[in-house]
Amino acid sequence: MYKKLLFPLVVLLFLSCESKKKHDVIKSFCYWKTDSYFGQEEDSLAKQMNLKHMYVRFFDVDWNPYAEEAQPVATIYNIRITDSLKITPSIFITNDVLLNSSKPQLDILSERIVARINKIIGKYQDEKVSTIAYKVMAKGYKNKAVYDSPSQDLIDSISKAEKPKFERDIQELLFDCDWTESSKENYFYLLEKLKSKFSNYKIASTIRLWQYKYYEKAGIPPVDKGLLMCYNMTNPTEYKTKNSIGTSDELADYITHDKYPLELDIALSLFSWSVLFRGGEFKGVVSDYQEFEKSPTIFKKTDDNKYTLQDDIQIGNFYARNGDEIKIEKISDKEIDDMIDIIKDKVKISNTTKVTFFSFDKKYINDYGVQNISKYYESF
Repeated sequence: MYKKLLFPLVVLLFLSCESKKKHDVIKSFCYWKTDSYFGQEEDSLAKQMNLKHMYVRFFDVDWNPYAEEAQPVATIYNIRITDSLKITPSIFITNDVLLNSSKPQLDILSERIVARINKIIGKYQDEKVSTIAYKVMAKGYKNKAVYDSPSQDLIDSISKAEKPKFERDIQELLFDCDWTESSKENYFYLLEKLKSKFSNYKIASTIRLWQYKYYEKAGIPPVDKGLLMCYNMTNPTEYKTKNSIGTSDELADYITHDKYPLELDIALSLFSWSVLFRGGEFKGVVSDYQEFEKSPTIFKKTDDNKYTLQDDIQIGNFYARNGDEIKIEKISDKEIDDMIDIIKDKVKISNTTKVTFFSFDKKYINDYGVQNISKYYESF
């Protein structure tokens, strides 16, 4: 009798331990600027957090109402990041593009997207290879004259030998779009076109929380993997919104099942911003203004994350008035811990899961702290 009771208890204990098992997830960040240059501080932060991967925004695709066609815009200029990081090119596509484009226009757009991605990847790889070629020469050639004035043939031969290594560094492309029921047919059509043209890459798509919860209505994109965007849950223009970037309670309202049919990577937020209201009416995002606590005579604190202006003041390019309210939105350390628990309860996590924070900016990283961010990764 004792043995019969003991066996189920052992099984339950084993299953409980399995559910709490931590994974060595791929530590990742999003980089969302039009020029990526890692200085000494950025390089140090990446190494301290032991980052392995980064999503890099290559360009956006928006609808041009004058030309009546979709066009790539805001292309990244340079990609100079830590050598050890693998990157995933990311392309943001507005919903207007999908709502306004015909199938023939999407065929043309797919060609333009392919050409631009290949051009940026080619430039990125050529620059990396060129840097490596000079490093190889510096180590392998003691003749200073050869190093100071290398022949192009020498550079080319070293580059040719090194380039295949970096061609394997990029294995995935991410397409970012908040598609709707009305636009999903066109979005999925475009993805199919892109997938056929990029057979040497895995294709991924962002998955918004509503698309996850209502996947039968939203549809499943024809891709290899999804990136679940666990932030930007509510409208920042609404005065009563507690925190538009996100709360654990709101996340729990969306991640209600474990039936999503795609393998998912996870994206969480580390950024913050300040939202200005006048008489309860949204007036704009004034970025993450730093003078609130420094100037209590101008900024009167009225709540944990709210200030009321005591005078007219210029904030960046925005002219704020006496009586305006400013709300600071940021996800707290405890809220992030709670969000991670919610995600792990419903989403399958493995050692191949990329856990990504938005976005790689030394201000946000220093604000949360390298140790805290490392702890978030370890919580998975």
